[in-house]
Amino acid sequence: IADRQEGIGVCGWILVSLSFLLVFFTFPVSIWACIKVVREYERAVVFRLGRILSKKAKGPGLILVLPCTDTFIKVDLRTVTCKIPPQEILTRDAVTAQVDGVVRYRIHSAVSAVANVTDVHSATLLLAQTTLRNVLGTQSLAQLLAGREEIAHSIQAALDGATEQWGVRVARVEIKGIRIPVAMQRAMAAEAEAARETKAKVVAAEGERNASQALQKASMVLTESPAGLPLRYLQTLTAVAAQNNSTIVFPLPMNMFGSLGKKSTGA
Repeated sequence: IADRQEGIGVCGWILVSLSFLLVFFTFPVSIWACIKVVREYERAVVFRLGRILSKKAKGPGLILVLPCTDTFIKVDLRTVTCKIPPQEILTRDAVTAQVDGVVRYRIHSAVSAVANVTDVHSATLLLAQTTLRNVLGTQSLAQLLAGREEIAHSIQAALDGATEQWGVRVARVEIKGIRIPVAMQRAMAAEAEAARETKAKVVAAEGERNASQALQKASMVLTESPAGLPLRYLQTLTAVAAQNNSTIVFPLPMNMFGSLGKKSTGA
């Protein structure tokens, strides 16, 4: 609609001329009704006899509007943050979930936002809800929980392509929360706990294997040196006595006393 090039016709020019004459003869009183102020973050789409006056919106600052023939609509160009209500979806693996989100967008073409859609904000919100349901319906629950950022980018690209003809540019889409049934939460918690227990058992078994290999190597070293085992006994006794000052019953091999006795007899 904004790209139409037809004029307003002869009757239209006659009405516009009469409007100019009315302003001229009632000046300066009429000037207060003709001058409008458009804020920095706003743009004004002016209609003259029902047709958009220019392909580009007017503003910011002062604009001139003719009485009786011109009307205008102000459009806010600031970023709008819109909350997507919770949507109940069915994922690809047949799990029911409720998902809500936030979409941020702004109008970059005031003429398209006025001429091509009835209510640009309501249309953008409804389209965001539909796109959220369509995109999440193709994902599994695991992908939905792990790939929020990628899914949000997909929704943003789909929304941006659909709202371009409305003069709307989607800045960001975020998935705010994902709620799943309580029974599914319990099942997922049990699965995670079982996975952690399995991992802990594997780590413990790996530690036992490493410890047994180290003990095997230590036993081989002690076998090669008969005097190493008594020294190890004495080191262990010293370590225990330093920690706990109490009576300690510590086993000693009899061959130690035998060897000591032989040495004493020989001496």
